[in-house]
Amino acid sequence: MKRLVPALLLLAVTAAAPALATEGGVGRSITGLQAASYSGLVPPTPGWNWQLAYAYYNGDIGGSREVPLTGGGSSLGIKAEFQLFEAVGMYIWNTKPSSWNFASMVELPFAYVGATADVDFGRLHASTHDSATGLYDMTFVPVIASHHFSQTQHLSLALYIEAPTGDYTKGNLANTSLNTWVFTPTVGYTQLFSQGSLEWSTTAGVDFYTKDDATNYQNGSVFHVDSLLVKRFPSGWGIGGVGGWIYQIDKDTGPLADRLNGFKGRAVSLGPMVNYLKKWQGGQVEFSLRWLHEFDVKNRTQGNPAMLSASISL
Repeated sequence: MKRLVPALLLLAVTAAAPALATEGGVGRSITGLQAASYSGLVPPTPGWNWQLAYAYYNGDIGGSREVPLTGGGSSLGIKAEFQLFEAVGMYIWNTKPSSWNFASMVELPFAYVGATADVDFGRLHASTHDSATGLYDMTFVPVIASHHFSQTQHLSLALYIEAPTGDYTKGNLANTSLNTWVFTPTVGYTQLFSQGSLEWSTTAGVDFYTKDDATNYQNGSVFHVDSLLVKRFPSGWGIGGVGGWIYQIDKDTGPLADRLNGFKGRAVSLGPMVNYLKKWQGGQVEFSLRWLHEFDVKNRTQGNPAMLSASISL
C-alpha cells in the first residue's frame, strides 16, 4: 500500500489548474486533468507526502463567437495559454485501523496566463495581448474520507475549496485569479484488477462558483467526470489512457451572460498517459505524463491539455 500514497495528490494539482464556458471562456476544470491514479484510496500509512506538477494548456475560441472575459467585458474569440507549476502537500491522519481513513491537503500554485483577443470596431479589426505571472488561486482540502470495501475497491469523498489568492485587476485580459471562491464536492473510485497491476480510477465533481463582484458575473455550476485506465509492469513502467467530460449544468448569469444566452459550455478529451515508478530504501518517486486532445467543445477554449507530475514519498 505504501506505493499508492502519493497518487491522490494529483487531485489537488488538477483542482487548481486554470481553465477558461464560464467567465473567460474556460473555468476551474480542464477536461482530463482531474483524473488521478488511486483517486478512491487514502492508504493507511500516516504522515506527509508531496507532489510537484507542471500543467500546460493552449486553446482558443473562434473569432466568430463573443466571449466574456475574466477582467470584464467581452471579445470576439480568444486564444489562451496556461502554464501552471504546483507544490502539493498531503497529510494522512494517524487513525486506528478500520474501513475508513482520512487525509488533508493543501497546494501552492504559480501560473503564467497569456491571452490574445480580437475586437471589431465596425470595419476596423484589432488584436490585443496580455499576460500575467504569479501566485494562482490556492486550493485547500480540509478532509478527504476514504472507504475501503476490499483490497481492490476503494471510494473517497472530499470538498475542494479554491480561494481567490491570485492577483486580479478588473479590465485586464489576463489575470492569475478567477476572482471567485470555488467549492467542489468530489467523489473518487478505484478498482484494481490482475493483482493490482491494472487500475481503473474515476473522479467526478461539481464546481460551484461565487459571484465575481468586480464584473457582476455569476458562473454556472459545472459537472466534470474524468477516468483513467493504467497497466503497470514489474519494470516500474506503466501505460494507459485517460479521458474527461465537462458539462455546464446551469447558465451563467449577469448582464453580459444574459446577453450571451447563458454561455453554457461542454467539452470532451481523450489521450495517452505513461508512468514510471522508482523505489529506493526509505522512499520512492513516481513520474506521470499525460497528453489529451479536446473535441465536441462548445463555449469553451479548445486545445490539448498536458501534465507532468512527480509524486514523492519518504
